[in-house]
Amino acid sequence: MDNADALSAPSPRWRCLIDGRSGSGKTELGRAIAAKWPEVQLVKLDDFYPGWDGLDAASAMVPNILSTLQWQEWNWETNEAGAWHELDGDRPIVIEGVGAVSRASAPLADHTMWVELDDVTRKKRALERDGDAYAPYWERWARQELRFIARENPKALVDEILDGTAAASWILSNAE
Repeated sequence: MDNADALSAPSPRWRCLIDGRSGSGKTELGRAIAAKWPEVQLVKLDDFYPGWDGLDAASAMVPNILSTLQWQEWNWETNEAGAWHELDGDRPIVIEGVGAVSRASAPLADHTMWVELDDVTRKKRALERDGDAYAPYWERWARQELRFIARENPKALVDEILDGTAAASWILSNAE
């Protein structure tokens, strides 16, 4: 899919993956896409990472979600698997989160994006967003991100790299 195609209203079976490190602006971009096109189903990896050590497990689920159109949420309060969710195969799907783009998932998507932002700003954003709930896990999560990036090299797999300071405004300024 070329850049011009990505900017028009998504087709019913359009599949998009948005990746980037914590605090880079992935969720904001995903929400902006879903707000622009309400038919889009937004799936956030934050809803199904199986705990603070679950980046690899959630990433491995993405290809299955794209093929089965089902995913199981993670209940962070009870620290166990939660409810199942089904997606409509005749509506566009956007999956966003650290680990969304891998060698296994990228070929299954119509468009892939990496949201880039400097480390200082990412950390500031993430801790402002999630505060004390995330602060004790920042370094633990960052190590998982770095291992995932070293293994999968998601930036090299994407169709587009966006600046995290303006990722959400990208959809507003470039879409039909």
